[in-house]
Amino acid sequence: MIAILTGDIINSEHYNVSDWMSILKEYFSQLGSTPQVWEIYRGDEFQIKVAAVDALEVAIAIKAKIKTIKGLDVRMGIGLGEEDFVGASVSESNGTAYQFSGRIFEKLKDQKLNLALASSSAKFDTTLNLILKLALDFMDDWSPVSAEIIAISLAHPDMPQQEIADQLGIQQSAVSQRQKRARLDLVQQVLTYYKATINK
Repeated sequence: MIAILTGDIINSEHYNVSDWMSILKEYFSQLGSTPQVWEIYRGDEFQIKVAAVDALEVAIAIKAKIKTIKGLDVRMGIGLGEEDFVGASVSESNGTAYQFSGRIFEKLKDQKLNLALASSSAKFDTTLNLILKLALDFMDDWSPVSAEIIAISLAHPDMPQQEIADQLGIQQSAVSQRQKRARLDLVQQVLTYYKATINK
């Protein structure tokens, strides 16, 4: 099983492409090479292939990185399934993971949602999408400062608060406050639940 993330940048038309493109490319490049693993097309849309177990963490990391820029956000559909055909690029490949991702992504605008997933299990989808809807309640409201602390904490889960503080040039107590405000504990709990469920 693999995961395909299909997404686009919300409000991108009000920003220079250079504001967010380098952030996206830098992160995607850590996950694999283009165009086999990821592609950015039609200006502000993207598709990326990751291991199913990592899909939600990758999606939340993308959201956090984009939201470090005030006013920007990202809309993503995660498809969990198979890959039956591997093309020269991720957009030419096919399988249930691609189909689920495309379909759920198309529905997001109408549902006024920024993140949802689809798989072959209706029960799994219902539970996870409810959890995501509740999590989006605070994730959609992340300030650039909150988004930044989430991005760092996801990239370096074992980094002590003091080290993060040194990196950001702030007090350790401020790191603790920012992590609380961004609800890092809840993000971690959602990811733990997702990973445990997907591995069953």
